[in-house]
Amino acid sequence: MIAERLLVLDARLSNKMRVAEQPGRLRAIAAFLAHSGDSWFWLVGLAVLWWLGSPFWKTRALILGVGILVTAVLVMVIKFTVRRQRPQGEWGDIYRKTDPHSFPSGHAARGVMLAVVALGLGPLWFAALLVVWAPLVGLARVAMGVHYLSDILAGALIGVLMGVGVLWGFQGM
Repeated sequence: MIAERLLVLDARLSNKMRVAEQPGRLRAIAAFLAHSGDSWFWLVGLAVLWWLGSPFWKTRALILGVGILVTAVLVMVIKFTVRRQRPQGEWGDIYRKTDPHSFPSGHAARGVMLAVVALGLGPLWFAALLVVWAPLVGLARVAMGVHYLSDILAGALIGVLMGVGVLWGFQGM
């Protein structure tokens, strides 16, 4: 009974945050942020960074890339175990077709994991940028109607744990 009430509250709060059906600047910003956490975008960017970057950035690109892949596997295992359907909506058709499950948010997990790893490895400007960006991606996913707020919170928690795990796993690199 309590779980049911929490799910209803979650859906109500998530719906209040939604801007997907409202044309304008806020929707455009939310759509941009919602896509900016896509794994393919980050993996391509990190591959270019590894290819063209200094040894300092090559190491970070490798660590962040491995973190993204491991986080994705964990998130998908949880998603296909829980099987919570995404909120109804039109925006984000690619997400809805390739992954119909919303809990937990892979974008939130990935963003927070990247921020935690950046905090541990530096540089400070990069970490600060990701610490600001990561929660905005999560909120944008709710605003665009592809996640519930609880999906983001669970994803962020996974991201913290994965970030700490990645830092621990790559100590001394």
